[in-house]
Amino acid sequence: MGRTIKIILDDEQRTELENNYRSGDNYVFRQRCQMLLLKAEGRKSQDIAGILGCCEETINGWLWRYKANGIKGLKTKAGQGRVSILQISTDAETVKLSVAEHRQRISQAQSQLETSLGKRFSEKTLRRFLKNCVADINESENVSENRKAKSFTNTRSRF
Repeated sequence: MGRTIKIILDDEQRTELENNYRSGDNYVFRQRCQMLLLKAEGRKSQDIAGILGCCEETINGWLWRYKANGIKGLKTKAGQGRVSILQISTDAETVKLSVAEHRQRISQAQSQLETSLGKRFSEKTLRRFLKNCVADINESENVSENRKAKSFTNTRSRF
């Protein structure tokens, strides 16, 4: 049997965790805050694992990480997760030209892009990339408020 991890929170820490649990950035971060709040109530890691649907080692790992780094330790580190297939910095111009050429058939644009870029991706990935490009363009400082695109489908002028 290993050591029992005990978490004692002061009022400020408890309030911060409760606020992040209610309105944190993403689900995983909110779940980690919930882990700590349940542990601070005096529950066993095994019970918390049953409530949250994960294993005891996961609970204990996040508890140790919180003890070492505080609330910042509960956030997912940058660079975690899958790397995007299409990169805005390198592929945006090629995608823009292909979509302009095949405005009516996104599947044809996808086929042309797969050939020219040497990458395989789904139509859904292409649509998501286009949506992110529009969001990035709208966030840039050089675009005036009345020129911002609402969505990818509304970027074309209608006659």
